[in-house]
Parts: sequence; C-alpha cells; structure tokens
Amino acid sequence: MNVYDQAHQLAKAIRESEEFKQFDATKKQIEQNPDLDKAIKDFMAKQLELQTMQMMGQEVDQNAFQQLQQLSVVLMQDPLAANYLQCQMRFTMMMSDVYKIVGEVSDFGLDGPFKNMQ
Repeated sequence: MNVYDQAHQLAKAIRESEEFKQFDATKKQIEQNPDLDKAIKDFMAKQLELQTMQMMGQEVDQNAFQQLQQLSVVLMQDPLAANYLQCQMRFTMMMSDVYKIVGEVSDFGLDGPFKNMQ
C-alpha cells in the first residue's frame, strides 16, 4: 500500500463529499456578489482575530465581541450568507475529523497543539 496513493484517494474522496460540493457551490455563489463576499471575509477575519486573542489568554474587548455578534446577525439574515456559513462549518468539521484521524498516527508522545482535542 502506497501512502501517497492513499493520500490522493483521500483528497478525491474529500472533493467528492457532499460537504465539499455544497461548500464549493455556495462559495462560488458568494464570489459573484462582491459586497457579500467582502462582508463575509470581514466577519471571518474579525472572528479569527477574537479567537486568536482568546487562545493567547488575552482579554477580548466586549465592544469588538458585540460588533462581531451584530455582523453575524446581519449576515444570517441573508439566505445565501447563512447557507454559506453553515456549509463552511460542516466542511470544517469534516476536515477537523479527518485531521484528527490522520494525526493519531503522528503522535510521538509530545503534547502538540492537537493533543486531547475531541
């Protein structure tokens, strides 16, 4: 069994998954609307920034958190944006599960960043 061949088969299976197909289709629809695309990218950048601050133990500004919540409410009112974010979440969850499965083989007894993530 060739590991590289198996990796290519995994990539093919991911591309053929419903999670990927739905995410890719909604992503293409979003890209056709530059304003919505920008709003979603801004939302995701702010979300990542706050998550990074939390992971680093920094205190999150309540004003920034409220702005993120307000932006989320606005985006969720748009059916295409809501669908995109839901598809993205499902695809991300699937990929996280795949990373965990593959990562189990590379656990050398070190306390890496993905240790005990379940």
